[in-house]
Order: sequence, then C-alpha cells, then structure tokens
Amino acid sequence: MRRENFESGTHWEAVVRYPRVVRVGPFVYVSGTTAPEVQGPYEQARAVLAKIDEALRGAGAELTDVVRTRMYVTDISQWEKVGRAHGEFFGGIRPATSMVQVGRLIDPQMLVEIEAEALLPGDDAK
Repeated sequence: MRRENFESGTHWEAVVRYPRVVRVGPFVYVSGTTAPEVQGPYEQARAVLAKIDEALRGAGAELTDVVRTRMYVTDISQWEKVGRAHGEFFGGIRPATSMVQVGRLIDPQMLVEIEAEALLPGDDAK
C-alpha cells in the first residue's frame, strides 16, 4: 500500500518532523491536533475538531469515516465541555474514543489535544 503524508505547515510539524495526516491505503491517521490560539477547553476542542475535519478532507476522508478519536486534556474536570464539542462533531458518527488527563501538553496554552483515525469505505462496504 502506498503511503501519503499531508502537512498543514505548523511549526511543530517542522520541529518534530511529522505530518498532520498519514494515509496508507484506506487508513487515515490524524496526528495530535491542538488550538492554543483559542481560549477555553470547549472552544479549543471545537477549533481542534474543525482542524481535524479540514485535515481529513485534504487526505480524501470525511468525519463520517472516523472510527476512533483520542482526547488528551490537562484538566479532566472539564471533560463535559470537551465531550460536548466532540458530540457536536461526531454525535451521529459515534467513533470509539478515549479521554484522558495528562500532566501538560507542549505549550501551556494547550488544554486539549485530539487524534483521529479513519477508515475509508471500500468495495466491501457496499
């Protein structure tokens, strides 16, 4: 299977040497995505999920193709706000998901980081 990398041009991608999205055949993996330019856990989660939606589209996928998300939060007491944003994007899709608290993310302004994995439908999905 052919591997394709899709970059978004962020500073972090250049420093750490990773792409925003890796697509291998029908599998699409979105790297941990953040939105430190936005204040608040709900607002950051919405901004992150919008970035993930855009990244998926750039790789030929859609939110409806997402089968798994992972959410990292710096304050688990804010889980309902982050979960509400996740539900606004994935309510009808309902991917498998995890939400865990981490000590901190790379930038102290980052409150939420989300990863996504998608599976593109093939001939067997018909």
